[in-house]
Amino acid sequence: MYSSRNRIFSGKGSIREYLVPIVKSIDSEIESTSENYILTVSEEQYSEYLIDKYSVELPEIHFSEVYADSYEKEISSEDYPSRFDAYRGEKYKRPVIQFFVPVSGNSEVLKYFPGINSITIGGRSTDFEVENSNLKLEVIDFYNDPIKVKQIFDENVNNSHRKFNDLLSDIKMFNSSLNSHITEKIRERKAKFLQKNEFMSSLGVPLKKKFDTSQTFSVPKPNLRTKISIVKPSVSNEAFKPEPTLNNEIYNQILKLINDIGKNFERLPSIYKDKGEEDLRDHIIMTLDPNFEYGSVTGETFNKTGKTDIQLRYDSSVIFIAECKFWTGEKGYLKTISQLLNYLTWRDTKASVIIFVRQKEFSSILEKVKEVTSLHDNYLGFVSKSDENWFNYRFHLNGDKNREVKLAIQLFHLP
Repeated sequence: MYSSRNRIFSGKGSIREYLVPIVKSIDSEIESTSENYILTVSEEQYSEYLIDKYSVELPEIHFSEVYADSYEKEISSEDYPSRFDAYRGEKYKRPVIQFFVPVSGNSEVLKYFPGINSITIGGRSTDFEVENSNLKLEVIDFYNDPIKVKQIFDENVNNSHRKFNDLLSDIKMFNSSLNSHITEKIRERKAKFLQKNEFMSSLGVPLKKKFDTSQTFSVPKPNLRTKISIVKPSVSNEAFKPEPTLNNEIYNQILKLINDIGKNFERLPSIYKDKGEEDLRDHIIMTLDPNFEYGSVTGETFNKTGKTDIQLRYDSSVIFIAECKFWTGEKGYLKTISQLLNYLTWRDTKASVIIFVRQKEFSSILEKVKEVTSLHDNYLGFVSKSDENWFNYRFHLNGDKNREVKLAIQLFHLP
C-alpha cells in the first residue's frame, strides 16, 4: 500500500545522502565565483548569504492537527489476518481509514532516516508515508472497530517521535556547521588569489592588467619588533592602485596595546586627572609608535592628522584610524562613529573609537553603548567582546555595504 520512496524515515536512505550534495553545491558555488568578487566582497556578508541559501529548513509535524477520511478498497486475501475466512487469490472490499497529519517546513527530509555519522539503531517502525505537505497513514478496518483503528494510529505516532527528534538533531548540527565550513572555503579561495597576486607582483616586471584584477591585497604577518609591511603589486595601468589592508593580527596587537594604555589611565588617576583629549591622544601615540615599524619608512608610524584622531596611512589612504572622544551622550557617540567613517574610503579598513568616560556610572554607559551602536545607519553586526570595556563591530562605508570597516569601541573610566 505504500510507496517505498515516500516511506517516512526510510524511503530514501540516510539523511547524509541528502546533506552531502548540499556541501558539494556550496563548494562548487564558491569555486566558480570570480576572483574579483571573492576578493572584493565582504566575507561576512557572502557567508551569511550562502548560509541562508543552503541551510536546511526544519520540518515540523503537527500531530495535534490530524484529520481523517475513508474510502473502500479491494484487499487481497493474502493481506487479511489469519483468523479471517478468505479464499486464496480473491479480493474483498474493506473500508480504509486515512489519517493526514499536516507538515510545515521541509517535508522531503522526512523520507530519510537519521544518522549523519552513523546509522541510528533503535526505535520501532512506522507506516506513515510523506505525501506533499502531509504524513499519510492508511489503516484497513478489518474489525469494524474504531478504537482499534485509533490505537494503530497512536502507535505509529509514538514510534515516529524518537526518529523525528534524532533527524531534527542531525539537521540542526548540519546547519550550525555551515558557518565554519563556508568561511573556511571562502578564505581558502581568497588566500589562493592573494598568494597568486603577490607572487606575480614579486616578478619585478610589468603585469598585464586583467579585467577582474583584485583591488585588495594583504599585509604579510610581521616579525617583532612588529613590522607593518605592505606588499603593493605592480600593475600596467597607472591609474589603478590596489587597496592596502592592515593584517588582522597587527590590528589586534594595536587594539590590545591601546587597551593596556587605557587601563593604565584608570590605574593612575592622579597623573591623568584633568588631561584633555589631545593630551591623552598624544600619550597613546607616544606608546604605540615605538612598538611598530612601518616598513622601511622612518619617522612616526602613527600620526596625529586631526584634533583628536590617530592615523596609520599608506600613501594617501588611511588603513587604521582611532578617534578619541570624551563621552557626551548617545548622540555624540553615534556622531563620532559617523565622523570616523567619513575619513575612510578604502575597503577593509580597521578603526577604533576610544571613549574617555568621566561620569561615575561607567557600567551604565557600557550598557548604553551595547544598546545604541546597532542604531547607526552603517551598522552591519556585532563581532565579539574582547574585554568588559572593548567591543568589536562591523560597519560599512557610506553607500557600499561591501566596503567594510572593522570597528573596535574601547571605553576607559577616568577621574
